Amino acid sequence: MFLHVIRRLMALLVIAAAAVIAPAQAVDRIELRDGSVVLGTFKDADAGKVTIETSFAGTLEIAQEEIVGMNVASDLVLQMDDGAVLEATGLKVDGEQLELEAEAAENYALAQLTRINPEPWELGNGYNFGGLASIAFNSQKGNTELDELDYRVEGRWESLKDRYRLEAFGEVDEAQGTKNAENWTVRARYDRIQTGDWYWGGGASAEQDLFADLDLRTTIGPYIGRKFYTDPIFELEAETGLAYISEDFVSAEDREYIGSTWDVHMRSNYLGGDSRLYLDHTGIWNLDEAENIVLKTTIGIAFPLLKGIEGAAEVSWDLNTGAVEGTEELDETYRLRLGYSW
Repeated sequence: MFLHVIRRLMALLVIAAAAVIAPAQAVDRIELRDGSVVLGTFKDADAGKVTIETSFAGTLEIAQEEIVGMNVASDLVLQMDDGAVLEATGLKVDGEQLELEAEAAENYALAQLTRINPEPWELGNGYNFGGLASIAFNSQKGNTELDELDYRVEGRWESLKDRYRLEAFGEVDEAQGTKNAENWTVRARYDRIQTGDWYWGGGASAEQDLFADLDLRTTIGPYIGRKFYTDPIFELEAETGLAYISEDFVSAEDREYIGSTWDVHMRSNYLGGDSRLYLDHTGIWNLDEAENIVLKTTIGIAFPLLKGIEGAAEVSWDLNTGAVEGTEELDETYRLRLGYSW
């Protein structure tokens, strides 16, 4: 009995000693330019932002330019702005300089760090896939009978060298049992990335709007584009080119022409909270009949709801100065959308 008690006491002493000797879980540390220190668990670094999980404020995003010192205990892969990819056993930043192992051929400043733990496509292997699928539906019964359905699907495959984009959208509206809107558009584009922010590409589209007498409008042609701003606070991208356009109408005379085309896309997270302000604008100018211009503009705000599900409020204007006689030149539409982004 006495020996049994002695063994139990020895086992408890061993466990207690192990608990004392075992190192505490490492805590990552970030020192800011104003002297503040943030403690937590490092998550990611990309697009000029460092993400750290804290016990007091959840997940924080810190601008890389505000960091003067950093200690991260975990193993990392660092991608630098000169294309170098370095494997580091932990990371230490002192005086805005990275302290790296002998593997590094030169010393780097923190400002030269492009991202930490890059995805395979960011290293030139494969594509990054993203997209959005959303609908807007309104139904009223009673004195006013109204059914409206808008839909939109977007897909994007992007690598360091090229990009594929596909989108399809449309609407079907019915009031008092009579259909008063039915249209759809499909667009496909391919971009070849060039030096810097420039790229060139080719695109094709098909469009139908029966209530505007348009049975089918097809466009195909090349363009050149540029990403003017890429910071999440303000992203701006524009394209311009030429296209062969064919318009088949239900009752009016069909026409074919060469047109000047352009696209403008703007995004901003200025409002915070993972919300997104956006503007999408496209234009076609008939070079044979200069007074005929087709413009489509959408302005909106999207906001996250739950795990990739988002809501959006937007307004769209479709202007066609060459509209068939008896149809309106301008359509204005307000929408509340519910969608899923990835």
